[in-house]
Amino acid sequence: MPRQVLPLPLGESEREALSGLRRARTSEHGLADRAAIVLAAAAGESHAAIARRLGCSVPTVMLWRRRFAEHGIEGLRDGARSGRPPTYGERFRAELIAKTLTKPTATTHWSTRRLAKEVGASASTVRRIWKTERLKPHRVETFKFSRDPRLVDKVIDVVGLYLHPPEGAIVLSVDEKTQIQALSRTQPMLPLGPGQVERRTHDYKRNGTTDLYAALEVASGKVTTKHTERHRAKEFLEFLALLERRYPKRRHPGMELHLVLDNSSTHKAKEVERWLALKRHDRFRLHFTPTSASWMNQVETWFGILTEQVIRRGNDESVRALVARIERFTREWSEGATPFRWVKTADEILAKAVRKTQETSGAAH
Repeated sequence: MPRQVLPLPLGESEREALSGLRRARTSEHGLADRAAIVLAAAAGESHAAIARRLGCSVPTVMLWRRRFAEHGIEGLRDGARSGRPPTYGERFRAELIAKTLTKPTATTHWSTRRLAKEVGASASTVRRIWKTERLKPHRVETFKFSRDPRLVDKVIDVVGLYLHPPEGAIVLSVDEKTQIQALSRTQPMLPLGPGQVERRTHDYKRNGTTDLYAALEVASGKVTTKHTERHRAKEFLEFLALLERRYPKRRHPGMELHLVLDNSSTHKAKEVERWLALKRHDRFRLHFTPTSASWMNQVETWFGILTEQVIRRGNDESVRALVARIERFTREWSEGATPFRWVKTADEILAKAVRKTQETSGAAH
């Protein structure tokens, strides 16, 4: 019969302190588990039961129970370790981080070698501290706050079309990708092989450009495209006429076409307004994204995929060859199309998109 272990005596203040260590996210490594061992021992659990529940060994439970009985809570902390003390202390670390956050005198940002020379440490030390603190001086990102006076209304309108489209309506994300260049390399490309990436010359020949109009059907992911030589209001009207034929009244009686567009001048030209004012075009509804927020137009995502998979590494001897490759990709895309999934609500977008005033944000600039 196993020997019964008496509960570990524990004062109320010690119990509260141990409970705090057990819950704290900032506790030292292993300290929370040691506090849990002592609390379980105080509750009368056996060594084997504690070890089984906390995933440790029975000798470990006995060690920390004894250390607590002899030295209290301080006995649960790691003692000083043998070996060489750290070369750089917390003060050096704090000074290096503070230096990183300042601008160098002659350059725009610190490099590991430049900062290492400045603080008298090795580049690997600087790199290690940067990694721990998630500091990346070499990286920069861009942002822009929209100044559109109707920002809130437009965000709610466009997001509403994506998340809750009108019943029986077709929502199309429409835009144009201009000046797509047909480029041919001056020498044949060297193909991909085991241990060798595809290679091409850095110089090329320009063989002309094409402008691409595209309409992404939000519900299905299918894309309708049209290539033009220019991108004026005239070409945009021709594309609208193509969409009218693509979604004819006889197939979709009474169905409205809701077009999400950016604020390009061609989309708001007087010729377009007159065309839309005609009674036979009353089923077109135009919705504009806020200024500086064309990323809300879902067809931009498709343009990004097209650029990466078709255009960027293309080798086209003529515009006709470039157009043929784009059209082939579009057909294959539409045959197996799946819709993009919009996940951000209007409130989530506006929480980041709206710049707070100095009075409400407390900013000093």
